[in-house]
Order: sequence, then structure tokens, then C-alpha cells
Amino acid sequence: MLREIISTEIYTVLLVLCLLLVSITKLLYPKRFRDFASILINYRYLKIYARDQKFPDTFEALLFSNLVIGISILGFVSYHLNSHIDPSSQITLYKLAFAILIIITVKILMERLVSSILKMDSIISEYLFVKISYKTFIGLLLIPLNALLIYTLDVTQTIIITFVTLLLLINLIGILIFIKDNLRLLKNNLFYFILYLCTLEISPYFILYKLITK
Repeated sequence: MLREIISTEIYTVLLVLCLLLVSITKLLYPKRFRDFASILINYRYLKIYARDQKFPDTFEALLFSNLVIGISILGFVSYHLNSHIDPSSQITLYKLAFAILIIITVKILMERLVSSILKMDSIISEYLFVKISYKTFIGLLLIPLNALLIYTLDVTQTIIITFVTLLLLINLIGILIFIKDNLRLLKNNLFYFILYLCTLEISPYFILYKLITK
């Protein structure tokens, strides 16, 4: 039982930091945050803000930071179930967070580069916006989920798999919505889009898995 065998101090600090990042985002962008928070039931956010997207974007940067911290906590707690690492090791947790940050950032930059090379800037730009929006929404959900794992639930593989499956389904929803809304356009670039997905959606996660297991 995680909450009984390790100090939760570092997790508490990180969860408070996540709440602070989300609060700042809501304070700076109240209307946009309201639209964003209902992204699962209302596509208003995607339709409005996809047209005005900027890179980098402060709104996305704040929520992206929350996402990285949330994934790091979940990944660290999950990996502890099947490893000999010290579950209270701050250094290991920070290394994991840094690795996740670098991989996701490099992945986004590579996606933009590849879209330019394949001359699919407009469609890939919209795809990235949808994908990042759903991923940062997952970051919001990770705050209560991680709190449950750390302070309430007995951490088991079944619980971890359930949480991860739920988060992956939400991410899949975003991809399916994009495909549905751009099906006609994608048909003309189907080969390149499939190549894009295989190269930049699957391989980075395989690399991240290898880094974590080492």
C-alpha cells in the first residue's frame, strides 16, 4: 500500500504545484478555460481556438506543464509496483519528468517539421491542436486520479491499468474526432497521414518505455 510505506511529501508538493498551474491558467484565461473544461461534451473549444492557435501558447504551456508532472507521478507510482527503485527517490522522479518533457517536446517539434516536409502544414497543425488539447485535458484528470493513488487507494496493477486505459480512451476520442471532421481531406493524403501516425505516434512511446525500464 503506497500511502503506508513511503513519504508522500514530494507528491504533495507536486500535486499542489499542479493545482497552482491550473489555477493560474483559469485566472488568466477564464473564458477559454471554461470552454476547455467541457471539451469532452462540447467541441466549441476546438472549433474556436484552433483558428487562433499560436506556438508557443501560454495557455497550453501552463496546462502542458501540469500534464508532464501528472504523467511523471503516475508513471513513477506505476513503475514502483514492479521494480526495486526507492519509491520516495526524488532524483528518479525528476529524471522521469525531465525525460517525459524532452520526449514530448522533441516529438511536437518533429511533427511540425515532418508536416512541413510532407506539405501538410494546415491539416497537421489542426491535428496537433486537437491532440494537445485532449492531452492537456488528461492532465486535469490526472490531479484527482494521482491523489487517489497516493492518499486513498491501494495501488495495484488492476487500478493502474484501469486509469491508464481511461486516459488512453480520452486521447483516442480526440484523434477520432479529428479524423471524422477531416475525413474528406485525409482521403487525399491517407498514405502520408498513416505514415505520419506510425512514425511519430508509436515510436516515441516505445522509446519512452525503454528509457523508463532502464
